[in-house]
Amino acid sequence: MTEKILINDFPIETTKLDIRETNPYKVAIEFIVTHEAYHDVTTLLYKNDFLVEIPEESINFPAKISNYSTSVTNLYEKGAEGEFYLELIEK
Repeated sequence: MTEKILINDFPIETTKLDIRETNPYKVAIEFIVTHEAYHDVTTLLYKNDFLVEIPEESINFPAKISNYSTSVTNLYEKGAEGEFYLELIEK
């Protein structure tokens, strides 16, 4: 089951979502990035200054990256896709 989150109003369909409602909030997500979305996603992540919104949970908070990894480093090839793992922590 996927759940949509918004990072700076950019929609991401997650394949896994873990919300830790501690102080500070921490969200861990996994999601698929396609060749076509690669540039937009990486440009977004380089900012490392986010407003995270999880509409279905009525959660929103400012965040920064605390952990990040990807299953592939080259998504420039047409048809390529990779799994991204991203942890965001409340600022």
